[in-house]
Amino acid sequence: MKKISHQINYALTALFLVFTLSLSAQQLKGVVEDIYSQPLSGVYIYNLNSEAHAHTLDNGAFVIENTKPEDTLSVSLLGFKKLNIVLKKEDFNQGLNISLERKIFRLNELVLNQEVEVLNALLKIDVDNNPINSSQEILQKVPGLIIGQHAGGGKAEQLFLRGFDIDHGTDVSINVDGIPVNNVSHAHGQGYSDLHFLIPETIKNLDFGKGPYYANARDFTTAGYVNFKTKNYLDSNVIKLSYGQFNSIRTLGLFNLIDKSKSDNAYVGIEYIETDGPFNTSQNFNRLNLFGKYNTFINSSDRLAITASHFTSRWDASGQIPQRKVDDGTIDRYGAIDDTEGGNTSRTNLNVEFLSEINENTTLKSNVFYSHYDFELYSNFTFFLEDPINGDQIKQKENRNIFGFNAQIDKFYNKDAFDVETTAGIGLRHDKNDDVELSHTLNRNTTLENIQLGDINQTNAFAFYKAKFDFGRFEITPGLRLEYFKFLYNDKLLETYNTQSETKTALLPKLNIVFRQNENLQWFLKSGIGFHSNDARVVVAQEGEDILPKAYGVDFGTIYKPFSKLFLNATVWYLHLDQEFVYVGDAGIVEPSGKTKRLGLDLGLRYELNEYLYLNTDATLTQARAIDEVDGEDHIPLAPSFTLVGGLALKDFNNFSGSFRYRYIDDRPANEDYSVTAEGYFVTDFNINYQFNKNLNLGVSIENLFDVEWNETQFLTESRLQNEAASVEEIHFTPGTPFNAKMILTYKF
Repeated sequence: MKKISHQINYALTALFLVFTLSLSAQQLKGVVEDIYSQPLSGVYIYNLNSEAHAHTLDNGAFVIENTKPEDTLSVSLLGFKKLNIVLKKEDFNQGLNISLERKIFRLNELVLNQEVEVLNALLKIDVDNNPINSSQEILQKVPGLIIGQHAGGGKAEQLFLRGFDIDHGTDVSINVDGIPVNNVSHAHGQGYSDLHFLIPETIKNLDFGKGPYYANARDFTTAGYVNFKTKNYLDSNVIKLSYGQFNSIRTLGLFNLIDKSKSDNAYVGIEYIETDGPFNTSQNFNRLNLFGKYNTFINSSDRLAITASHFTSRWDASGQIPQRKVDDGTIDRYGAIDDTEGGNTSRTNLNVEFLSEINENTTLKSNVFYSHYDFELYSNFTFFLEDPINGDQIKQKENRNIFGFNAQIDKFYNKDAFDVETTAGIGLRHDKNDDVELSHTLNRNTTLENIQLGDINQTNAFAFYKAKFDFGRFEITPGLRLEYFKFLYNDKLLETYNTQSETKTALLPKLNIVFRQNENLQWFLKSGIGFHSNDARVVVAQEGEDILPKAYGVDFGTIYKPFSKLFLNATVWYLHLDQEFVYVGDAGIVEPSGKTKRLGLDLGLRYELNEYLYLNTDATLTQARAIDEVDGEDHIPLAPSFTLVGGLALKDFNNFSGSFRYRYIDDRPANEDYSVTAEGYFVTDFNINYQFNKNLNLGVSIENLFDVEWNETQFLTESRLQNEAASVEEIHFTPGTPFNAKMILTYKF
């Protein structure tokens, strides 16, 4: 009996201890900041004793459950030194304030189950090892995205991603601090995205997503989206000067106006660029960028940021040239048929952001923005095909005002069996675009005929909701997005006043699933419906057809870490579009071309060879086809079937750093039956930098290191020259940059 009595006593004691411990386990609140007292989001907080975990919100705040005094918290964020903190009783009464110190990103520190978005975390490492030095490089940081320039440097770049020739943004949504970059119903093409107003050195972070799977991603998110966030403060003042071939000059100044503090920060930036370019006729390109940002904490948890920016640019261009005139020696690769092309553009942005902590589990994030945008472009695609006397030069012009706001509430719930994070948001965008013009012109001075002229008013209101259920190994995120569009067009070429209008709504569901098999292996399944809107002029002309053609997509993939310094990712994906759009420049319209499908494979590799060398590469294989066409005549013109981008970076080796970068795009069909080929290319770039001291850096950057001949953009175009009796349909191209070296001097203080 005594033995039984002792066992009962032991059991009761054990139960009492468990009960006591459970009572002592409680909720801990805290904030994580950097050494300048700026909040850090996405920090992973892990209790080594109870295995409870949490992530910080945008304001740096976190709440972690099942935690008690003397527990040890592990606090980690890529790019910062990891901390282990032993908790004290007073931490639960006063709240825990944690400060993290910056350090170089290391690939072996990335743990799959600690990151909210692993592929975006890998992108941060890419950017840290290969810093962005020019506006042309900004979008190329997105894995698998390739750009091309074909109008003198001032025109927005042509984009290629996941088997899309995206033109200037028709199938990729691009945003900066909540301001949409894509211009709807643009004079040159739907979704036209000129990112040149963004100074590269002001970028804090970049996040992206491929496919139409994200409830918070707006119009044009079919191939994917790219969001940029600018810095709230500068680590140091910066003066940068560069000079290179073709009389290329870039000057940059970034200056703190207020010393870094928790309460207030402010800085300004100015950038000036000019170049003649490699063409026989000078591009006479110049661009001026101005940027200013003020960031203040209204109280301990609410932050207000005000950003103002302005950019203006002008340029001349040699345009796309016909292959036949290069072949017969009439012109060389950098010559021109019509060197009066070019244009000018400007954009002014004002943005007010507000971040508020409603309570310890809920934050409000919002912004109100205004943009004024001017655009004037002169092009000649067909030379003398339509007008054998004056030529076929066209002018595309617009004067646009954009008004809008975004607001979203993020809320975190901690349940016994799982965590829930919900996001609900609303937004509005209104475009008032006056005197949208397409005209037949002569020598950029004389208007011969107005082809199109009118006023566009376009309104887009939206709401979205998503809920992320985290069960530990499984994470399930359903989402829903509601879109409303109102299109108004007044055609000024009509004799009588008439407002043409159309409206359209769309409901777009999403569902994403993540399975964390272990710390080194993760699987994901993404599905959803997205869309890209059509041009207002086309919408009203077609009486509401093809307003918001939908995109249906699914991704299945894995991220694998076979050992500490190697990451592999692979994704099989499928995308169906109800309607593909093709821009017809001389007609000034976006023309529907039927249903399409794309089946693809994305492959990625990140490998840290040692503490100095970092390798990354991304490949995309795609089969792109028109659904309603017969076999053999169902190719999608200019859709790439294979792309490869990557490079090797050197980091802080005896004061040296640099990189060797490459990009490849394969031969691809220039027409539907693939009887004409747009030639692919393989181009490499190189840069090397030497850090003399903590303030002074000298670098050399080389584009097209091996001086290969390559065509940056190509189109199958029918054209006629002035001395030709008949027109010819063939490849017209813009030559890629030859070997181009520049020296860069950077001073920080």
